[in-house]
Amino acid sequence: MSLPRHIAIIMDGNGRWAAARGLPRHAGHSAGIEAVRACVERCVERRIEALTLFAFSSENWRRPGEEVARLMGLFVDALDREVAELHANRVRLRFIGERGRLAVRLQSRIAAAEGKTAGNDGLALQIAVSYGGRWDIVRAAQRLAAQCAEGVLQPRELTESHVAAALELAGLPDPDLFIRTGGERRISNFLLWNLAYTELYFTDLNWPDFDVAALEEALECYARRERRFGRVAGPAPRSTVRA
Repeated sequence: MSLPRHIAIIMDGNGRWAAARGLPRHAGHSAGIEAVRACVERCVERRIEALTLFAFSSENWRRPGEEVARLMGLFVDALDREVAELHANRVRLRFIGERGRLAVRLQSRIAAAEGKTAGNDGLALQIAVSYGGRWDIVRAAQRLAAQCAEGVLQPRELTESHVAAALELAGLPDPDLFIRTGGERRISNFLLWNLAYTELYFTDLNWPDFDVAALEEALECYARRERRFGRVAGPAPRSTVRA
């Protein structure tokens, strides 16, 4: 079975999962951590090269303060609890997003986790926190504009490769497979540049219910797709021009 090198996931539906059970929203976020663990473990087993998880968007700051505070507390607790096992499994952990908006305590935990796992050569695990695709592109443009102003680059020399190298996922292949749980059918400002040719997969399952079997179903769906990247399907047509 053809496997994706890089999977990107919007982990949606924690709140709906909790509401369906008469539980507060934060119970859904807590339950979602188990789904994260199962997904990471399966990707390690499958030798997937990279996994990027959308945990908290730049728009999520608009949520009620109590919910945001609980989410941030969950991030800290999860880092403290999981980083040792991730390291033991050779997972390289990296956080992408506007981390300056995060609490100093969380920034410190993030830096420590990234430093501990930086030398690992297994799964590259990216957690998108305070991340937005438009923010990512604007920040890349700012970096490139600064290089042009300094004379390091000339505007006419800029290519797609320069832009890609200035984005948060620099150094990784673009996602081959995008998964969104929770029933919504949109990409919600996630990796806007990088998802240009990604295969999209949507499921009505809420994130806490997205188990290994559900991930395997998504992988099987991906394996059945024909990725053409703008080319014509099937073998290249023969030329009708005679020499």
